[in-house]
Amino acid sequence: MKGRKGYGNLKRCVSLCLIVVMLTAVLSGCAQGAGGKGGKRIFFSLNQMDTFRQTLVDAASERAAEVGAQFAMEDAGGSIEKQVEQLKKAAAEQYDVIICSPVSVDTIVQLKMSVGDIPIVFVNSCPDEKYLQEGKYIYVGSSEQVAGEFQAEYVLGKLSGSQELNVVLIKGPANHSATQGRTNGVKRTLEQSGKQIHYVFEDTANWDEGQAEKLFELFLRTGSKADCVICNNDSMALGVAEACRKNGISLPILGVDATADGCEAIRNGEMAFTVYQSGSGQGHAAVDAAIQLAGNGDVKDLEGSTEDGKYVWVDFERVDSSNVSQYGK
Repeated sequence: MKGRKGYGNLKRCVSLCLIVVMLTAVLSGCAQGAGGKGGKRIFFSLNQMDTFRQTLVDAASERAAEVGAQFAMEDAGGSIEKQVEQLKKAAAEQYDVIICSPVSVDTIVQLKMSVGDIPIVFVNSCPDEKYLQEGKYIYVGSSEQVAGEFQAEYVLGKLSGSQELNVVLIKGPANHSATQGRTNGVKRTLEQSGKQIHYVFEDTANWDEGQAEKLFELFLRTGSKADCVICNNDSMALGVAEACRKNGISLPILGVDATADGCEAIRNGEMAFTVYQSGSGQGHAAVDAAIQLAGNGDVKDLEGSTEDGKYVWVDFERVDSSNVSQYGK
């Protein structure tokens, strides 16, 4: 009897051990699926929140959940010092990979030093190519130059009968890669057209609608003639549109981003053209690239990647009255 009792106790012990092992496996699997210990840990440092960047962050968070990665985001609020501290904290907490929208592209070396050997996916503002490295430091976004080219091509088509164009150019922050790329794309395309191009007013409104409205009011007081107003983003274009409305002026106003308000302005005839930049596409691609880098891989197999492995491009799209119904919803 004593032997049988010992045997029974042994069976119960083995059964309990099996149950514990099975529960551990199940819980481990659940943790991985929910971004637990089995998933890569992604930290996103945002330069400063706005409508477009909210779309970018939301899409990145959504994609991270889909692939079972942990995801944390902090907003630097436009402060370089705060962003550096965020990255140092992420490094101390041993995140696998960083997604970073730099406050200033002039701080890239400092940002890289802040995280040690952790790979970085830059978004929203593109560093100089010399700071990028295949499999380590890459950029995910849309080629800003193309947005400017699309704007210039629209103007050239709209005003094809004029050999001389008076252009107002309202730009974003001087240290932002989007400002530089979009402005360069506009100017190069216009100047290659063979037409005489006069930039009758050119200034910075820092992506801000109110600043752009004030700048254009200032231009109007000069009495100079403008054939079109090209803005580096929709918010500034809306500011110009408001100044035109107040002063009873109608002329082609162009933006970039195809925000809901920008698309509504096109439907109302207040804006002529914008360029769709897919925040959701960029957010998804950034996380996919981050997972690749965190696994010691490269991004060459991702859609939109370049041969040198330094960029993943998400295409821009033209938006005007003919197709605006498809955008800004």
